[in-house]
Amino acid sequence: MQASETSTAVAHNTKAVSDIVRKYADTILVVDAITALGVFDIKTDDWGLDVVITGSQKALMLPPGLAFVSVSDKAWKFADKAKAPKFYFNFKKERDNLLKNQTNFTSSVTLIIGLCEALRMMKKEGLENIFKRHSRLAEATRKGVQAIGLSLFPKELPSDALTAVSAPDGFDGQKIYKELREKYGITAAGGQDHLKGKIFRIAHLGYADTFDVITAISGVEMVLKGMGYKLELGKGVGAAEEVLIR
Repeated sequence: MQASETSTAVAHNTKAVSDIVRKYADTILVVDAITALGVFDIKTDDWGLDVVITGSQKALMLPPGLAFVSVSDKAWKFADKAKAPKFYFNFKKERDNLLKNQTNFTSSVTLIIGLCEALRMMKKEGLENIFKRHSRLAEATRKGVQAIGLSLFPKELPSDALTAVSAPDGFDGQKIYKELREKYGITAAGGQDHLKGKIFRIAHLGYADTFDVITAISGVEMVLKGMGYKLELGKGVGAAEEVLIR
């Protein structure tokens, strides 16, 4: 399952699923936490999550290229008995090499050096403060877009990693995010598959803070105004500021 589903900006109730799965000896839970780990609390051991995966390119604030995985004792028993042919995803070989302070394949040394710095920054901020920052940025983004009459795409459990916004009726969500980039240099994202053109998405995870949200909301206001959407400039920014000034 995904702890945070990026294409729809929904945070799934990982603990509730794990409470079911952990009752079955022949079943393990694999969690895609790529846009969740380091954004909100994922209690890997307390919740009994068997395999949790993340990447360097989200909350860890690095370029893509590193992947991380935790494996429970229960999952290791599955790995030890696995018969399927494997090469790259051979957890047993990785474990054997880790015991020798090595990696199974040539490691990305530059990214690992960058990771040391990212983790230093995160340790200095403190994990609880990181969670609070992401929660505050997410709330500000939601309040900002709602203040100009837009609605959130997820009706329940929005993720603190990003915000998915429904494009106003008659407006193309793909055009909104493209104009953000082309006119104002703000990188956002559009919808995928059947949501293409119906939503646009604003990320606020990792190396993000107060004025990233202010810039994003301001850009959305300006793009929509230029496309003919009726709004009061600054209303969304003001609503976001009310959250961010706390």
